[in-house]
Amino acid sequence: MGSRLSALKARVSNRLARHLVATPHRWPLHQPMVSFTFDDVPESAATVGAPMLEDHGGHGTFYVAGNLVNRKSEYWNAIHPDQIVALHRQGHEIGCHSFSHRMTGDLDAAALTAEIATNRDYFEKLDASIRLENFAYPYGFASLLHKARLSKAFRSSRGILPGVNCGVVDLHFLRAMPLITVGIDEAAIDLAFDTAIETGGWLIFYTHDVAASPSHYGCTPALLRRALEAASRRQMPIVSVGQALRRAGA
Repeated sequence: MGSRLSALKARVSNRLARHLVATPHRWPLHQPMVSFTFDDVPESAATVGAPMLEDHGGHGTFYVAGNLVNRKSEYWNAIHPDQIVALHRQGHEIGCHSFSHRMTGDLDAAALTAEIATNRDYFEKLDASIRLENFAYPYGFASLLHKARLSKAFRSSRGILPGVNCGVVDLHFLRAMPLITVGIDEAAIDLAFDTAIETGGWLIFYTHDVAASPSHYGCTPALLRRALEAASRRQMPIVSVGQALRRAGA
């Protein structure tokens, strides 16, 4: 009962957060870009996903929860500390996914502040030059209660509501498309890119592991390659979330 109630509260809060307490930014016209983001983060995102982005001249954003680092789950082996440092030094962005990966809506103000501070401290101890500037809501659920608080701590917050970010963008309710084998096909990938070109908007993909037999939350290397090639054909810059925001003046 408790878990169902928590999930219901998260869905309601996410829906309200979509419309209220916005941090608006007008996206520049004719600036289509694409960002590839990896949540949690599985080791394969670093060992398979990151080199594929680099082969196409791009960098990604890896939203990491410090408490999940170096752990094995039922789905994948998690990233190791040295791999996080390597990603950072190769130009990829390390983003914040809270420390314990609890849903934001389940935390009060003090707990959320502690989660952010603990995560920042964890990564700064790995490498003092790592700065967590962008946030992704754990499980994709935005929190109406905490949007304003997050806007003071981060430049952006990403959810999982599908769509292209264009026109007036809410920086703390960024839309993102699933780059997940069970959730998208090649036609939908092309449609998302075409929409970004037509609107001059910012397309964000999210996924988890990158493996020949991925989890229900991840993708195959072939699907990631298909999306990267779609970007290259359209001469669309492949940038991290932080790079995209800087290009857009946000």
